[in-house]
Amino acid sequence: MPDQLSPESIRVLGVLMEKELATPDYYPMTLNALKNGCNQKSSRDPVVSYGDGEVESAISELKRAHLVGRASGAGSRAAKYRHAMAEHLRVNREERAVLAVLMLRGPQTAGELRSRTERMVHFEDLDAVTSLLSALLSREDPLVVELPVQPGRKEARWVHTFVAAPPVETGGAPESEAHVGNDVNNNTPTPPMSLRDEVAQLRDRVDRLEEELARFRNQFE
Repeated sequence: MPDQLSPESIRVLGVLMEKELATPDYYPMTLNALKNGCNQKSSRDPVVSYGDGEVESAISELKRAHLVGRASGAGSRAAKYRHAMAEHLRVNREERAVLAVLMLRGPQTAGELRSRTERMVHFEDLDAVTSLLSALLSREDPLVVELPVQPGRKEARWVHTFVAAPPVETGGAPESEAHVGNDVNNNTPTPPMSLRDEVAQLRDRVDRLEEELARFRNQFE
């Protein structure tokens, strides 16, 4: 079983994995960049407002779990940090991308994971995501678990196992984003693909603006 981590540590670890894959030029990360990444208002659920102390405490916890290490280079003005998921848990690039999204956004369907990892890795189809999730689940110490399908939902959602217990899903209408793939059994009309693409592009623009702002702030550390 993976080390059981605090919500703050899970957020910090997710940010490190996301930035490594999505913006490698700005990885490893300083404390300030990590704080900005944790508090980013897009692509995060829940949105948080951590201070330096909370991020530093999370880094200390992750160091004890051998999941994060210091990676400051010669002449660096500030300490920088990198994750050690590949070495410690032997997870590849695609697996890290999926785990990062689960850590940063909570439970996800396979379709949501395929869409939301696009900036980090590319999955050819939904079967590729499902196969990867099955591999993570079938490990001796599973890194993900599948949650029961809830009333009002067509698909099961997945969650990482770095917490003491998986979240309890409540019933009710599913989120609009839950229907990423086509569902012929759903009576609600599927939005046109062009509209989906436009929404995805807008989200990506927001993400890029958040990252540009973080980079600008990092110049004054």
